[in-house]
Amino acid sequence: MKGLLHRHRELCERAVDPLEIAAGLEAHGVTDRTAARFRHRDVFSLAEEMYARVPRDRDTSAPAEDTPAPRPRGPRAAGVVLALLPGALCAAAAAGLRLTEGRPRLIVAVVGVLAVSLALGAALRRGPLSAATRTTSTWTCWLVGYALLGDGLLNAAVSGGPDGLPDGTADGPWPVTVVPVLALALSYAPAAGCAHLFAAGARGKLTSSRGLADFSAAVRPLLVGAFALYLGVLAGLLALTGAVLGEPAGLSEGLGLGALLLLARLLIVHGHAHAPTLVLSAAAAAEAVAAATLFAGRLPGCGFLAAPVEALIAVWGPAGVPTVVCGLGALALLVHACRRLTRASAHASTGRTR
Repeated sequence: MKGLLHRHRELCERAVDPLEIAAGLEAHGVTDRTAARFRHRDVFSLAEEMYARVPRDRDTSAPAEDTPAPRPRGPRAAGVVLALLPGALCAAAAAGLRLTEGRPRLIVAVVGVLAVSLALGAALRRGPLSAATRTTSTWTCWLVGYALLGDGLLNAAVSGGPDGLPDGTADGPWPVTVVPVLALALSYAPAAGCAHLFAAGARGKLTSSRGLADFSAAVRPLLVGAFALYLGVLAGLLALTGAVLGEPAGLSEGLGLGALLLLARLLIVHGHAHAPTLVLSAAAAAEAVAAATLFAGRLPGCGFLAAPVEALIAVWGPAGVPTVVCGLGALALLVHACRRLTRASAHASTGRTR
């Protein structure tokens, strides 16, 4: 036990409670079987003894006024407003595109993109979806931009186009697909709410569980439930926006992209940024290659390059490309999240600060 305390003394001295020590031990590879060698039934019990053995003089000597006040558990009013702002601005931009023509429409599009981007960036800097890293912002922007312009580009490319630049309409030479982007912007607030429910629920399970396996088994349904809840809300928003705008809802494409972005963000928030970065970059590259092959197939003797994408479009339409790409990416991240986000080490620190 003394050797274990020496190796993890800094963790024990810094820990706020035994739960943080248990999560840190798990992150360093200590399991319930390891704890049994120290005559403890699980890592949680071992962490309690380690927490009790390490003195914390600063906890008793620090003046009361220096102790930080606990943050409220529920989202603050400012956070709620920020979460709703991207959807509201995106809806205003979509309405502006419908009500304007020519140069004013271009101005509305540029202003709308900037406003939504700034609002989304502000929302992502706080709340349950905030994270220190921004490694996936480029790929996220690409995927959302493809949802707006990609289907129209593929549809026009198959028929020999496009014959012009996007004009902000769904029936132009390069059609613009507004429904999935608007639904995704509107779904940011529900996504933040689902992330908060998952984090709070996992923190509660961390308190009540008596073993790492017990904790993982209890948290896995919370993750799947929060994920399913978000997809249900997003499906309703896709249907609603499609009906209001008079365009196809694009359920498969919108749900695939929404699932991919939510799982990627949850993993990043809880300290696992490598897999989301890899999957998002691979999805963006796959969409870019799919569009590029259609144009490369126009070169003499290169028609075979466009054959796979053309076959996919013939069966599922232009939305088949992002549906397959984002769907496979979301499935990979869901499997990864069920392994990573059900570990105690993923929730010890986030549960205190969120």
